[in-house]
Amino acid sequence: MESLPRDALHHIFSLLPLRQIIICRCVSKHLHHLLTSLSFLSSPSPPLHLLALRPPHHRHHHHHLSSLHLFDPTLHRWLRFSLDFLPFRSPHPVASSSGLLYLWADSPSDSSKSLLLCNPLTRRFRALPQLGSAWSRHGSVLVDSAGRVMVLNDLAALYFSAGEDDRWLKFSSNLPSKPRSPILAAEESVFALCDVGSPWRSQWKLFACTVSKLRSSQQWTRLEKPEWGDVFDILKRPRLVKGNGSKILMVGGLKSSFSLNSSCSTILILRLDLESWEWDEAGRMPVEMFKCFQECSKFKVFGGGDRVCFSAKRLGKLALWDNCEGKAEWKWIEGVPGSGDGLCRGFVFEARLTPLP
Repeated sequence: MESLPRDALHHIFSLLPLRQIIICRCVSKHLHHLLTSLSFLSSPSPPLHLLALRPPHHRHHHHHLSSLHLFDPTLHRWLRFSLDFLPFRSPHPVASSSGLLYLWADSPSDSSKSLLLCNPLTRRFRALPQLGSAWSRHGSVLVDSAGRVMVLNDLAALYFSAGEDDRWLKFSSNLPSKPRSPILAAEESVFALCDVGSPWRSQWKLFACTVSKLRSSQQWTRLEKPEWGDVFDILKRPRLVKGNGSKILMVGGLKSSFSLNSSCSTILILRLDLESWEWDEAGRMPVEMFKCFQECSKFKVFGGGDRVCFSAKRLGKLALWDNCEGKAEWKWIEGVPGSGDGLCRGFVFEARLTPLP
């Protein structure tokens, strides 16, 4: 094999699925060098659509995370990608896009925080310009497929794009309250839920803005349409999840009534089409599955596209809504690694052999 031209080998291995390429890299040093070279990484290959777990918050400051736990919905098995190539302390993954992983980490020399991007499959990394530690505690990290990064809280927004400037740009966010589950969607549009109600009763509304508007200090737009009716009032503690294409998902407990402390009958997934501005129901958790969440005062939602995961305290497993085949299915994911109290957070990770920008 070593006598074959490199271009021929690149072509042969580029025809393999990514799972097989990862296995082949472990066969020999020659194949590892060949399949991690920049010339091979520049050739496109179909990604692996995985669900990554964020480490529990209590581990953030006390443990060194040496690997990233992921679930492969296609094979229905757990995977682990090593992060031991990072020369930083306490890496804490928070987001991903186009095969790149974004994570907070402590500097090797002091206690300052850095936001890193890396590819666990190519074992290459890059540190973005340094930020204050407060941003890692209170800011939501949003990324898109074009390599744009935003760190957002209720007071300000930081924006970074490697192709535009090698520094963070800071803008006032001017939001009425702390943004809940913000997402960075297509065409640099940012969406977030904000509570505009009273201390006694929450009232969630959808806000949107673009990066260009933030740069010119313009206000966020509160999105409302008469035909939406009470769409924000029927859900308890709603969250946003990035959907496919021009769609966003809103997930929450379906209230059994409009009373102040009404119970929930199930968990509902609503879908907003950003082109027609119409809502429709994407999924509804089966009653038998919801019984496991019913006694939990708190549950977490993460995912993206056509997959959404749900976790709850002391449950020991995840519920998965999977609509990738065009027919929604609800499944249990067993064997959650290191779940602690069972309240898992995570994000979608499209594993690719993507070179760093």
